[in-house]
Amino acid sequence: MNSSFAYLPPDKRKKILLITDDIRVPSGIATVGKEIVVHTAQHFNWVNIGGAINHPEQGKRFDLSQATNETTGLTDSSVILYPVHEYGNPDLLRQLIQIEKPDAIMLITDPRYFIWLFSIENEIRKSIPIIYLNIWDNYPAPLYNKPYYEACDLLMGISKQTVNINKLVLGDKADKKIIKYIPHGLNHEIFKPIDKNDSTLKEFKKNLFKEKEYDFVLLFNSRNIQRKRVSDTILAYKYFIDKLSIEQAKKCCLVLHTERVFEHGTDLEAVIELLANDEKYNIIFTDNRFDPQGMNLLYNSTDAQILLTSNEGWGLSNTEAILCGNPIIANVTGGMQDQMRFEDKNGNWFTPDETIPSNHKGTYSKHGEWAFPVFPTTRVLQGSPPTPYIWDDVVKAEDAAKQIMNVYKLSPEERKAKGLKGREWAIGEEAGFTGEIQGKRVIEALDELFSTWQPREKFEFINVNKVEDRILKHELLY
Repeated sequence: MNSSFAYLPPDKRKKILLITDDIRVPSGIATVGKEIVVHTAQHFNWVNIGGAINHPEQGKRFDLSQATNETTGLTDSSVILYPVHEYGNPDLLRQLIQIEKPDAIMLITDPRYFIWLFSIENEIRKSIPIIYLNIWDNYPAPLYNKPYYEACDLLMGISKQTVNINKLVLGDKADKKIIKYIPHGLNHEIFKPIDKNDSTLKEFKKNLFKEKEYDFVLLFNSRNIQRKRVSDTILAYKYFIDKLSIEQAKKCCLVLHTERVFEHGTDLEAVIELLANDEKYNIIFTDNRFDPQGMNLLYNSTDAQILLTSNEGWGLSNTEAILCGNPIIANVTGGMQDQMRFEDKNGNWFTPDETIPSNHKGTYSKHGEWAFPVFPTTRVLQGSPPTPYIWDDVVKAEDAAKQIMNVYKLSPEERKAKGLKGREWAIGEEAGFTGEIQGKRVIEALDELFSTWQPREKFEFINVNKVEDRILKHELLY
């Protein structure tokens, strides 16, 4: 890491109160938060209100400064963690504002988890700004989020689509906000290609495949939840295998790095029993929770990544696969579009706007060589009380099977060459899907905010007259 970038001594740094997942845990949101903290620790001091469901360490305080120093090469970072159940509450926030005296509050995850915070934004923004890293949005433009976006002083969108949605929802007020495109960045020194003759990789593959050897291995790496469409992935793989000879099929494998059974998804073993109950299909689960180095070995043990998610803010597993030099087969929805680098009519990386808010219809067909897009054929309007409406972009398993076949027909050398072009682009300045570049972009965005931000106008009650009490004092009134 280049810790000299935008270096400030500790007493000159702004302190950011980061409310997100506990940055020590392996969730996608925590990974994003950790990468931002690590790659901006030379410029900001950080305090993490670290959420988790029923956090076992709630009420404690951890100093992560030394661990951050060891990771970054710094000697003077300041990173403090307060574990909490979920994401805290107004009383905790008020207390930590008094104790830690932050210069800004930064939120990472769905804004509806922070309704309690937005209810006191008038109070907060009298003294410090609110920053929101928007990790997930889809069309129709979520007008139900407008009050949350209006309550933020800086909006950072992880995808070009999210940035466009922020602008559409804010309307005329968008010009008064700082809105930045800051895609996810990961550690490209961890997620990287490994020589096929590496002894550690050989041992990993031996254990993963039970000493069997395959010519083509497809990886699914995500949660077993409905929108991830794991069953459709299995069906697409079945359709692909059914087009091969028995001998060809036996040399192929689908690796499912996910839960076998999950209440928010389905019973995948039952799905496999129905669809692929034959030895020719070679579908295996990885039951281990790998650390990042282990995940890098897993990607390097496979030939391509598949993700047919029907709506997706970004798709971190695609980024990991690209950084490892693997092609991706993915639904053209949400932030996954960004990672395929669709090219507009002027030869530029496609940016959604009011006229073309998404490329899900295939308006632009040219894309990066590492990408094998699957265009949705059906849009289903879903909803719930907190999220009244959102499109599900659904692909056909048959279309996904065709793209699997297209990747399969490539020679190993051709697949790797395409995958490495993806990595080259991902770590470059245009894409910037690395922790370093993400950190640089966050620093630039926050510095712009601090240079222009004005506290919300303070107010006080004046000329207050006693009002006649006309409310019955009744214990049932509350």
